[in-house]
Amino acid sequence: MRPAKPPPARRVTLRDVAARLGVSPATVSNAYNRPDQLSPELRERVLGAARELGYGGPDPLARSLRRGRTNVIGVVYDAPLEYAFADPAAALFLGAVARALQERGLSLLLLASPGGTRPVQTASVDGFVVYCAAEDSELLRAVLGRGLPTVLVDQAPQPGASRVGIDDAGGAREAARHLTALGHRHLGVLSLELSPERRGGPVSPEREARALYATTATRLRGYREAARAAGAHLLITEAAQNTPEEGERLTRALLAAFPQVTALLCMSDVLAQGALRAAQALGRRVPEDLSLVGFDDLPSSAALNLSTVWQPTTGKGARVGAAILALLDGEGPGDVTLPTRLVVRGTTAGVAVPGPRS
Repeated sequence: MRPAKPPPARRVTLRDVAARLGVSPATVSNAYNRPDQLSPELRERVLGAARELGYGGPDPLARSLRRGRTNVIGVVYDAPLEYAFADPAAALFLGAVARALQERGLSLLLLASPGGTRPVQTASVDGFVVYCAAEDSELLRAVLGRGLPTVLVDQAPQPGASRVGIDDAGGAREAARHLTALGHRHLGVLSLELSPERRGGPVSPEREARALYATTATRLRGYREAARAAGAHLLITEAAQNTPEEGERLTRALLAAFPQVTALLCMSDVLAQGALRAAQALGRRVPEDLSLVGFDDLPSSAALNLSTVWQPTTGKGARVGAAILALLDGEGPGDVTLPTRLVVRGTTAGVAVPGPRS
């Protein structure tokens, strides 16, 4: 017969510390929450008794429930969590949001939900920042269904929610116009994901028409408008993930299938970095044989001499932080669209004219 397990030790409470010292529970609470209400000597006596008894301080969850606030903002990201750290643009954006919230004592909770809504439905948060979610998805509906202050980033507007975005279409149009003005008529597009399925590879007109990510759909529309105006052709291939390796793989496949392509529109600087690798491996000189334009203008892009579309990544994060704080303060929702602009560097040039045959 197995010996009975000893009963679990009772959790030491604030009242136990008060009883040890012969003071009120409010005095012990003030030692942690309002230290200015106690003399330094009394506070040290309280903390010393707490250490002796093994009391770790007030339960932050219980305290937040009493106040009705958790001081946490959930960032909804419908991709694997590692993407938020691997993508330099995402890291810059999230850092700017965090800085804005830290000034008010708030924290960020990353809610990566690539396959379900449970993290959103169960999160103890005061509000949401939707950084990446497919339009009309269960995930987006779950966020809006919570009825908490919500800021949508690069998404279509929704009733009751604030929105902060950039001029994706304008930046994409400017990039494509730049290439067509240089004489390029066969343009490859390295596209970000069109839907949560993350297929990767050539994009059919039917799949393009069903694009569920607002950023991708809007940039494709901008590219198409400029290409159509110039009589240029677009050949679109979709990245399964936003990495240099995927950019290199897609570029190799695209140029093998369509050697007439003389320029690439890359929907991120990360994909453009991979395209540069592929061009070098294939012996395609940049920009003499192949022009490249990225999107984001990451800090590393200037060192690569990459032509790209600049977006205010840190400024966008700061505006998102300000927007969620405004909602928490009881202000109404707002809608902000930030500008983009083309930055021309050394990866674009006119179409090479074949020399005379000998």
